[in-house]
Amino acid sequence: MVVDPHKFHGKDIPHIKLDPKMTIEDLVNVFASSGFNGRQLGEAAKLYAKMIKENATICLTVSGAMTPVGFGGIIKTLIERGFIDWIVTTGANVYHEDHFAWGLPVKQGSFDVDDMKLYENEIVRIRDVYIKFYETLETEDQIIQKMFEDKFIDKPFTTAEFCNLMGKISKEKSKYPEKSFITTAYDYDVPVYISTMKDSSLALNLAVHRLENKTYSLDFVREIIEQAAILYDSKKSGILELGGGVPKNTAQQTGPLLDQILRRNDGGQDYVIQITDARPDTGGLSGATLQEGKSWGKVQDAHHGMITVYADATIAFPILALYVLSNQKTRKPKRLYKKLDKLYEKLSKDYFKNPVKKKRVKKKN
Repeated sequence: MVVDPHKFHGKDIPHIKLDPKMTIEDLVNVFASSGFNGRQLGEAAKLYAKMIKENATICLTVSGAMTPVGFGGIIKTLIERGFIDWIVTTGANVYHEDHFAWGLPVKQGSFDVDDMKLYENEIVRIRDVYIKFYETLETEDQIIQKMFEDKFIDKPFTTAEFCNLMGKISKEKSKYPEKSFITTAYDYDVPVYISTMKDSSLALNLAVHRLENKTYSLDFVREIIEQAAILYDSKKSGILELGGGVPKNTAQQTGPLLDQILRRNDGGQDYVIQITDARPDTGGLSGATLQEGKSWGKVQDAHHGMITVYADATIAFPILALYVLSNQKTRKPKRLYKKLDKLYEKLSKDYFKNPVKKKRVKKKN
């Protein structure tokens, strides 16, 4: 039912009462019955639940420093419940998540400090999170270098393969393998793609091997086809975006690859939830509205299935996660990682079997 938003109708705004015995579901209902970004947050939580109920293939995109503040544990739980099917994130989030698996120190610090003194004390700062230069970063670097000194040499690989192997090794050899969503993604066959591999310490640590003439060839084209193939095979699909940046676009560009480039007429994502603090008026991708994405064919419908919450993801994400964990049944894992080859072949066969050689005809006004 289409409701005219220019008429005086809608749910009554309640005079909200809080009760000490309220649950997270009650709190989300409070948000959803209010206004502004509180309402958006409440409706976003309910949309996430709808995605799960409809068995949509759900992608989580993560930009910003979410793992250094411990939120990898939330991602791990969502994977275990079957509420995340594939992930696109930054190399930094993967790199820092591994600290927890190996028991490397990460502590609360302060943002009101003299960074010259922190440097002298060999402390690296991410806002108000402290990481030890030698005990954490240097140690992690040695771990990464050892992991990949003889892996993927002189043969193409994807970042999903890179993360899967990293999860396998950390599961087998780290001190606390249960403290990493990368090891959990390995266990549940959840593909983890790194949107900008070279822009992270993961790639920096391959430099020592490259100087020994070991060649690493990232097959970035194959992985964007794999990502599109996931969408192509899905009856329903959605994205939960934490922040914006390249992870956001990597997941959303599956629509344009299928339709604009391969001419499959798929239509893009059915659902998208975006949590961002970026403004749309500056023209940056991080703040670009989900409705704007329709003009690119990134989403199915500019009017339905999309919610943007203008909020700090460190506040909003735990609320969304706890809401669905409290009221949604565990889903059977889709185990997409083991299916990537078949999904790729399905899209490839369809492309050659049903080629679209003609250009699209411009519609007359």
